[in-house]
Amino acid sequence: MNPQIAAVGSCCLVAVICGGILYIANLGDSRAVLGRLVKATGEVLAIQLSSEHNVAIESVRQEMHSLHPDDSRIVVLKHNVWRVKGLIQISRSIGDVYLKKPEFNREPLYTKFRLREPFKRPILSSEPSISVHELQPHDQFLVFASDGLWEHLSNEEAVDIVQNHPRSGIARRLIKAALQEAAKKREMRYSDLKKIDRGVRRHFHDDITVAVVFLDANLVSRASTVKGPSVSVRGGGIHLPAKTLVPCATPVELNST
Repeated sequence: MNPQIAAVGSCCLVAVICGGILYIANLGDSRAVLGRLVKATGEVLAIQLSSEHNVAIESVRQEMHSLHPDDSRIVVLKHNVWRVKGLIQISRSIGDVYLKKPEFNREPLYTKFRLREPFKRPILSSEPSISVHELQPHDQFLVFASDGLWEHLSNEEAVDIVQNHPRSGIARRLIKAALQEAAKKREMRYSDLKKIDRGVRRHFHDDITVAVVFLDANLVSRASTVKGPSVSVRGGGIHLPAKTLVPCATPVELNST
């Protein structure tokens, strides 16, 4: 096995809809946003459902300092960007074992990933943030996306795009809007950005993955009336009475760069 795989990791965002309840588990800085219709005005609100683990957020930096009180350099401002040990922006992930198990932070791992001082406890966490949300009949859709989208679009901008355009191809439309913003920030045309090789384009924007799920109000209403036992998100097997697993969404519209 290639020893450099110890430095490979990813954010992870998982959502499960069961009986009218939305369960979200998140590691890293991907984000889930709900579009909820306000019937009185016709406006669709953008409601962020997930919490992010990026040390650009002050509360996340404080969490890292509280978990590592003996390390004054657990979070470092490097080239105007906050990074854990000067290496990575997220504080939780899957993979990245070079910052979780000291036996992987040594040769033959590339020098740029190795820490000068040994560590006794995991620097990054694999523990997800889990949230539970009861879906409402006026909930219209869910947008799940990696941070590459949210670097260029606000929650409100993403929700407005989904609300005001056809469903077909909507994930691709969100990605295009983000890339147009990325090109604008670099004072270049979108068409020119698209011509850049994908391996080089990382200098202009991060990878972007988007999934959009449209909710069925009738199914959400039916599911919310079903009464069943409490379930554990962490449980290995979830047992519910027959017909309590009510689908509440149409198939996902998914796209990525």
